[in-house]
Amino acid sequence: MKPINFHNKTFLLVDNSVNGKVTNKTIFKYQQAGDLVTADYFGGTIRYGKIIAQLEGSQLNMLYQCLTTTGELKAGKAIAQVTFNENEKMKLVLNWQWLGGQQQKGISEYIEQ
Repeated sequence: MKPINFHNKTFLLVDNSVNGKVTNKTIFKYQQAGDLVTADYFGGTIRYGKIIAQLEGSQLNMLYQCLTTTGELKAGKAIAQVTFNENEKMKLVLNWQWLGGQQQKGISEYIEQ
């Protein structure tokens, strides 16, 4: 498998579950230092969000939080599977769950730009 490197990479949403908050206007800016992966995200329905994750093989174990444009403060966790498409761009498939309220679950897909 190609080495996984998130440093200075940008991702956009491809698909999201109905109970997800991000849209195709949300931009994710990633950084990486060893197995530590972080990201800031914003745009669309997200005023600001932050991800902290640990890379383990081809998976990211993630925690995230965000403030939406409607003033909702949300937090969740996810396991992201990292693969590469035919253009050698990284693809992320997240199985996620909100940590508050009804703890809804979903699946999101993202592609490196």
